[in-house]
Amino acid sequence: MLIAGRNKMIDEENLEGKIKGLILSRVAVATFLLGIFIFLQIKAPDFLNQTSISYFYGIIALIYLLSLVFSVVSRFFTNHRLHIYFQTMTDVIMITALIYATGGIRSTYAVFYPLVIIYSVLYLGRGGGLITASAASIFYGLLIDLEYYRVINPISHPYIWEIPDTAGHVFLRIFVNILSFYLIALLASFVVEKEKKTRALLAEKESAFNQLDLLHRSIIESVDAGILTIDLDGRIKSFNRTAEIITGWSFASLENNRIQDIFPAWEGLYVNSVNDDGSVKGRFEMPAVAIQNRRLILGCALSALRDNSGQKIGDILIFQDLTKVKEMEAVLERNRRLAFVGEMAAGLAHEIRNPLASISGSIQMLMKESGRGTTEGRLMQVIMRGKDQLEGFVKDFLLLARHNRGPHQEILIGNVIGEVLEAARVMPDWNSNIEISDTLEEGSAIKGNREEMRQLIWNLILNAAQAMPEGGRLAVNVRKKNLETQKGLEIIVADDGVGITDENKKMIFEPFFTTKERGTGLGLAIVMRIINNYGGNLLFESTPGVGTKFAIWLPKTGFIPGGENGKDTRR
Repeated sequence: MLIAGRNKMIDEENLEGKIKGLILSRVAVATFLLGIFIFLQIKAPDFLNQTSISYFYGIIALIYLLSLVFSVVSRFFTNHRLHIYFQTMTDVIMITALIYATGGIRSTYAVFYPLVIIYSVLYLGRGGGLITASAASIFYGLLIDLEYYRVINPISHPYIWEIPDTAGHVFLRIFVNILSFYLIALLASFVVEKEKKTRALLAEKESAFNQLDLLHRSIIESVDAGILTIDLDGRIKSFNRTAEIITGWSFASLENNRIQDIFPAWEGLYVNSVNDDGSVKGRFEMPAVAIQNRRLILGCALSALRDNSGQKIGDILIFQDLTKVKEMEAVLERNRRLAFVGEMAAGLAHEIRNPLASISGSIQMLMKESGRGTTEGRLMQVIMRGKDQLEGFVKDFLLLARHNRGPHQEILIGNVIGEVLEAARVMPDWNSNIEISDTLEEGSAIKGNREEMRQLIWNLILNAAQAMPEGGRLAVNVRKKNLETQKGLEIIVADDGVGITDENKKMIFEPFFTTKERGTGLGLAIVMRIINNYGGNLLFESTPGVGTKFAIWLPKTGFIPGGENGKDTRR
C-alpha cells in the first residue's frame, strides 16, 4: 500500500511537469502548421477558398488562446489526469474543426489524431489512449457522416482530382482511420508498458546495485586496515579512509598517481613478493614516508584484483601501520638484553669485586712498607687507579642491569644539579671555556633515589662537556610540567657541541655503544634505564656541528614498582 501510494504520488508529480511540456508541444505544432499553411498559400493561392483560410487562422488562434488558458488553469488543477483528459478532448475537437475547414473527407489533417492518441497513452496509459481513440473515432466518423449525408456542407472547394463520394468509399475511409486509431493506441500502450516495465526493472536493479555498492563501501571504509587498489599500470584507483588516516594523504591527492611515486620501495618489494604466475608469496613489510615526512613501517598483504571472467585487472594492497609495533619490539629486545645483562651482572660483580678487594688490601699494605715516593710506590698507585676504574665500571654495570633498591625520598632536583655541576668543574674532561647557564624553578622536587638522580644528571652533563672539547655553552633548565593529567618535572640539558650524526642517533642508547676512546658506552643506556624505571620519557634533538638537546620528563610521584613502564618516546 505504501509503495503504491508513493508511486501514485510520483506519477502525479511527473504529470504536473508533463502538462507544461504538452502545452509547449501544442504551441510548437500549431506554429509549424501555421508556417506550412502560409508557405502553401504563397506558392498556391488557390489551394483553399477565403472562407477556409479564415477558419484555419481562427482555429490556430484558438489553439494559441487555449494553450494560454491551459497554462494558467493548470496551476489550480489538483487532479492532473483530469486536466490532461480535458486537453486531449479539446485537441480532438480542434483537429476535427481543422479537418472540416480544410476539406472534410478529403482533408489530410486526420493524421494529427494519432499524435493526440500517442501522447494520451504516454501520459494516461492504455485506458487513456483507448478513450482518446474512441473520441477521435466518434468525432471523425460523425463529421464524415454529416458531410456525406449533406447535413453540413464543406466550406472548402474540392481538390483538382475528384474522389467518388460513394457509400463504400466513405465507409472504407472511416473504417481505415478508426482502425488505425485503435491500432496506434494499442501499439503505443504496448510500447509504453514495456518501457515502464523496463524502467521499473532498471530502477530495481539500480536500487539493488546502490545498496550493494553502499554495503561494499561501508565494509571497505569500516575495515581497520588501509586498502588501496591499483590498475595494471600501477596507478592508484581507490584509497579507503583508514589508509588516509595511516598515511595522512587524501584519496583526491593520490588518485591516478603511480604507486611508486607514493611508496618508493614498492617496485622492488612487488617483484620479490609475486610469483611468475601472479600468485603472492606472502606478507611483507614496506618502509614508507607519510605526510610531513613521517617515517612508517607498513605490514602489507597483496592479492590480485580480477574481473568476472577471472582476468587480472590490477592488485589490492592491504596494509597496517607497524611503526609503533616495531618500536615496541625494539624496546622489548633492548629490555631483553638488559635482563640478560642483569642476570650476568650479579655473578660478574661478585667474581670481580672479591679479587679487587684482595688486590686493594694487598697493595695498600705494600705501599705502607715501600713508601709512595719510590718506584714501587708509583707503580702501586697506577694499580690502584686501575682498580678504581674497574670498580666504577662494575658499579655502572650494576646500575644498568637492575634498579637501585635504595631509599626513596623527596629530592630537590636543583640541589642535585648544583652538586653535579660543582663536581663536573674539576673532572679531567671539563674545559674552563665552558659557560654554564642554569634556570632552576624553585620547589622542583620528585620522589626517588638520590643516587639514581645524581647518576642521570651526571651522565648527561658529562656527555655535554665531552661534546665541547674547545668550550661552549651548557644550558641546564628545570621546570614543573604536567603531562596529560600527571604532575612532573622537565629537565633539559643542552650544549652547542659537535652533535650526533643521523647514523649514531639510533645507537646511542644501546649498551656499550660509544664513539669515545675511553668511554664504556653505558652512560646514556643508564639514563634511559632510570627514566623507564620512573615511568618518564625522553626526547632529544641533535644536529652535527650545532649541538644536542636532551629533554627529560619525570613524574612527581617518582619510581613505579616493576620498572620498564616508561614511554620510550626517543627522537
